[in-house]
Amino acid sequence: MSVTTNNFFKTKVLGHPAGLFVLFFTEMWERFSFYGMRVLLINFLTMAAIGTNPGWEWSTNHAGALFGTYAMLLYLTPIAGGIIADKVLGYRWAVVVGAVIMTLGHISMAVETEFSLYLGLVLLIIGTGFFKPNMTSIISEMYKDLPEKKDGAYTIFYMGVNAGAFFGMMLCGYLAEKVGWSWGFGLAGIFMLLGTLQFWLAKPLFGKIGEIPQKTNRKNEKILESDNNKTVENHEETKKNPFTLMDKILIIITSFIGLGYAINDPLSKIGDIHIFPEEFIISKDILSGPLVLAIIGLVLFIILIISRVSRYNKIIRDRMIAVIIFALFTIFFFASFEQGATSLVLFARDFTDRTMEGNSANIYLIVNTLLTIIPLAIVSWVLILLFKQTRHKILSSNIVLASSFLIIWGIVIWMLNNDISSHAYEIKYKVLKIPKIDEKTKKQEVDKEGNLLFQYIPITESYVNKPLDKIETLKTTIASKNNLKIGDEVAIHGEIGVMVPLSNEQEKKIREDYISSKKDSGIIHAKVSELRDSKIEITTSWFSILNSFFIIAFASLFTKWWDSKYNPSAAVKYGLGLIIMAIGFGVLAFGSQTIPQGATAGMVRVSIVWLILAYLFHTLGELCLSPVGLSYVSKLVPGRMIAFMFGMWYLAIAIGNKLAASMGGMIEEIAKKSNMTNFFLIFTIIPIIAGIIVILLNPLLKKLMHGVK
Repeated sequence: MSVTTNNFFKTKVLGHPAGLFVLFFTEMWERFSFYGMRVLLINFLTMAAIGTNPGWEWSTNHAGALFGTYAMLLYLTPIAGGIIADKVLGYRWAVVVGAVIMTLGHISMAVETEFSLYLGLVLLIIGTGFFKPNMTSIISEMYKDLPEKKDGAYTIFYMGVNAGAFFGMMLCGYLAEKVGWSWGFGLAGIFMLLGTLQFWLAKPLFGKIGEIPQKTNRKNEKILESDNNKTVENHEETKKNPFTLMDKILIIITSFIGLGYAINDPLSKIGDIHIFPEEFIISKDILSGPLVLAIIGLVLFIILIISRVSRYNKIIRDRMIAVIIFALFTIFFFASFEQGATSLVLFARDFTDRTMEGNSANIYLIVNTLLTIIPLAIVSWVLILLFKQTRHKILSSNIVLASSFLIIWGIVIWMLNNDISSHAYEIKYKVLKIPKIDEKTKKQEVDKEGNLLFQYIPITESYVNKPLDKIETLKTTIASKNNLKIGDEVAIHGEIGVMVPLSNEQEKKIREDYISSKKDSGIIHAKVSELRDSKIEITTSWFSILNSFFIIAFASLFTKWWDSKYNPSAAVKYGLGLIIMAIGFGVLAFGSQTIPQGATAGMVRVSIVWLILAYLFHTLGELCLSPVGLSYVSKLVPGRMIAFMFGMWYLAIAIGNKLAASMGGMIEEIAKKSNMTNFFLIFTIIPIIAGIIVILLNPLLKKLMHGVK
């Protein structure tokens, strides 16, 4: 064991060096900020422009195009960031540079102007490029003399990833939806900044680990890397395969086309700015110009891969073909799985019944309290252990970290108290009763018993009654923190099918917004008719935390499965991952059958059970597939090709993310032309077919892998 590593292991927490937990918390705050922002973006962009918490009212198509390009580039910039860190900055400086840039990105987004939004996304993409690949590189360097402890270290590290995602989505989402979007975006930036400070002030703990690499060290690492790759290559197989001039030309061309297509998509849809021609080679009525260029780029990339792979001997060539096959199915997985950032957010907001009353509200309050307090208490306990071990060496870092947790505890207590203090009231308001007319027959619709159906349209303050109007009184329940009495008048506003009580400031602001946009006011006047039990409206972002929660809950079970004699092959894991995830979408397809074609947001809402079950199956699918990915790239690919193949692997994930957002952005269009069930069936059928195919390919893949397990 080297002197540096030996010193590093002198201070231990839970059997691992204290420095690992500095990285744990740094990654936790980065994931807090990343997922906290991620869960807000589509919601904010598509939210109505007039309301208690107005958004930008973009179409889901436009929002999906922007988010897809952002998500795609997040997986491409780390390739460049890793190279820069390896050659110039060193891992630690790269992490700090990336964290600072991302902090500026979150701050920029909190301003909520169009320019600041785009600038913020660009900064987040660049910052992630520096940050993402180099945190794990530091861990790898820490444990290079103790490879047997590396698996445990990465397990602890990824618990930090999921803890950050969990609290980020919960707290940033809650603040954004209950107080204002800037608060959610701003909170993400605050914890990115605190995480950066905590990491920077912990420098004394790391010694020379992660510093700018020296040439002699790089030479030794290359020797070590060669030794580690003996399982996949022998002396004859380590022949150099330099990039030819043609290889380099193809890389430049395909990179230009790929990035150009990703950037052109949102630019052309949102700003009508075209960096690619709208028509190229063939008529745009058949295929658009950007799509034709994308196909050309894909063909050239396939030629590049074939050219590179064909120059290796049979064993290496076969193993690399296996990696390429896995990468292909990775695209299918992420194109469905990443609906969690787009269409599932919209489904939770617009078509899921998120209101709880009486006993249901009390049960939710208990569950949510336990779900929040227990994980936070466990992570805080780890913080205390770290403080005991390192308070003399990195006191300032610990103070920053402790301050961060005090803020988190304060927000959590405020959030839980805010929900507990929510009151419920039954209110009465006037509605206009009109016949419900079938658009096709132009006749009044009837129910199964033959009774005529009517629509009930709330009468707003701007409506002028007509002599023949049929006016009735309807009742509904609202949630409010104010103490109201029977007979009190209250202003309400319909938002996504839910009546929201307005404060005096909100009423004034919304009325001004209607006037400035030259629209009739949508404010409704009502009276309190009855005091009810408590009522809670679950935030849209709450459902997104379920993935992180289920990972923490079930990860150990899957680890035991992989360590047992029943450990399936890579292809079977992949197939199971795709099929189990698809079942989650099948559950949603079944649960959304009551949503009619063309349903508008808030018109029909389904039980939260369907969305909870969907996230459960999605997570189980992820846990099946996640052990395969990068692990098999490192096992199957020769050392001199590994950087290129890692890049290709991240490219597959990037393409999957871009497809996911683009397809998720079509949820409105598909729901209008068909129905919500058919939309979710797309993500049910395609992954199941892909999963069956990859399982059937198991014998071939085993043969191609030549004994690698």
